[in-house]
Amino acid sequence: MVAAKPVPVAKPGEKLTGNVEVQAFKGGFGIDFYQKAADEFMAKNPDVKVKVEGDPRVWEKLRPRLVSGDTPDLMFPGWDMDHWGLVQEGQLYSLDAALDSEPYEGTGKWRDTFEPALLKLGQLNGKQYVLPYYMIVMGWWYDPGVFAKNGWTVPKTYEELLELCPKIKAKGIAPITFQGKYPYYMMFGMLLPWCQSVGGLQAINDAQNLVPGAWKSPAMLQAAKMIRELGDKGFYQEGAVGLSHTESQTEFLNGHAAMIPCGTWLESEMKNVTPPGAKMQFMLPPVFKDGKGDPSALMIDIEPWMIPSAAKNPKAAVALYKYMTSLPVAKRFVEEKGTLMAIKGSDDTKLPETLQVPAKAFHDSKAVYCYQARHYYKVMDKEIQDALTSMLNKQITPEQFCDRAEAAAEKTRKDDSIPKRKIE
Repeated sequence: MVAAKPVPVAKPGEKLTGNVEVQAFKGGFGIDFYQKAADEFMAKNPDVKVKVEGDPRVWEKLRPRLVSGDTPDLMFPGWDMDHWGLVQEGQLYSLDAALDSEPYEGTGKWRDTFEPALLKLGQLNGKQYVLPYYMIVMGWWYDPGVFAKNGWTVPKTYEELLELCPKIKAKGIAPITFQGKYPYYMMFGMLLPWCQSVGGLQAINDAQNLVPGAWKSPAMLQAAKMIRELGDKGFYQEGAVGLSHTESQTEFLNGHAAMIPCGTWLESEMKNVTPPGAKMQFMLPPVFKDGKGDPSALMIDIEPWMIPSAAKNPKAAVALYKYMTSLPVAKRFVEEKGTLMAIKGSDDTKLPETLQVPAKAFHDSKAVYCYQARHYYKVMDKEIQDALTSMLNKQITPEQFCDRAEAAAEKTRKDDSIPKRKIE
């Protein structure tokens, strides 16, 4: 691993000048908010010119630029960029010096304005290389109006789910749909939450840390059996395994399915196709009643921003990101984009209705966890997702799924060319 350089930080009162290029993933939240924040920053720093550009596949455009050294100053390349690989190559600045400097407003350290659990997701070997912006809470969604109309109670346990699903089917509605073309939705919506519910966080940590046998542990096997049982009982929407994320989410919003796993980006992503009168409300995945896990444990994720070590104007890039993460700006992002932020106190505002339950779940949770192995061990994760699809297609059993997942972990474990990372 190439030693990372600490990012240069402007001193208090130091005048900022020059150009700043920002490249950002253009997903469900667009890039208009970042562009507006850049305009505000330029108004406060007239000798700085900021250009913000984005693309739905921005990582493809950034890869050759990172190789050539012609990098932007600040970037949000999306999770399809192996940013941990960039760390290994020395392509990113370490950000601890910046985090120890003052925030955009107020006193103290910039790092203290972030939620610590989310900040930790951007660390490797105790050093900070990427910074969170908006925060994702994983769970399930349902339409409260449809549930109320039919007298259905939101299931808190898996056992309650099994009792509810036949009642939903009797109304001609599929109990559950899912984004079958992208099996990781099922990973964070069912497999891993149920593994945690059965066996506790240790079962999740062991699987991510490649502990021998962890992907075929009793907890992982039970979670796989629960997924398969729902399919065997006919509780999934027919053909869901072939649906994209937007297709399955449209099916849910059109009332063809009662529940769907998804992150808190759902409302923003689907706002242009949500039918009049359709509602969506967050719920935690129903827990295994007799499990060892914490029923309040919450699966989260972040979208990482970073500063390339070849950035031409890193001081201004740091200052811009400080402004973007200042509390007033963070609150505006929550209000305008309908998602939670990694900044302390940013949810102390007029929360969109769809965020009220996820925000409470985050504050009430005794533990949060993240499926970081998806980003660390991409080949392993792809093989596990493929095995999950095979199980959903009833081509293999839960036991065979676990065997395939464990084999993928074993191959990764034995490959000395793959850096191993401790996940907690």
